[in-house]
Amino acid sequence: QVRLVESGGGSVQSGGSLRLSCTASGVTGTSDCMAWFRQVPGKAREGVASIDGYGGIYYANSVKDRFTISQDNAKHTLYLQLNSLSPEDTARYYCAADPEGPYYSGGYYCLHTPVGYNYWGQGTQVTISS
Repeated sequence: QVRLVESGGGSVQSGGSLRLSCTASGVTGTSDCMAWFRQVPGKAREGVASIDGYGGIYYANSVKDRFTISQDNAKHTLYLQLNSLSPEDTARYYCAADPEGPYYSGGYYCLHTPVGYNYWGQGTQVTISS
């Protein structure tokens, strides 16, 4: 049974930083695809960043150069460093795991959409004020 628990959300002013953590238990292997998604009420959940155990990392264009995804396999913890935050980053942030990934098509990759991620945390709220 995979269980994901996020923490680290909060309220900060525009330009500030936060560090989100996701502690995983029951994850099958260090090469699994792990990802961060975010969602605001009334909108679809969007992929923010993903990482796999082979060093593959993906960022959505909206967060590239501002957010950094990383993982500590020894601690079974996934991180998301959020810098230069703006009110547009306000959302509930979710950690997700896809033990079937990464996938191969000329190179390894993780999915960037919620479909395929079978395991989810409860989310942590990030609120940015201007």
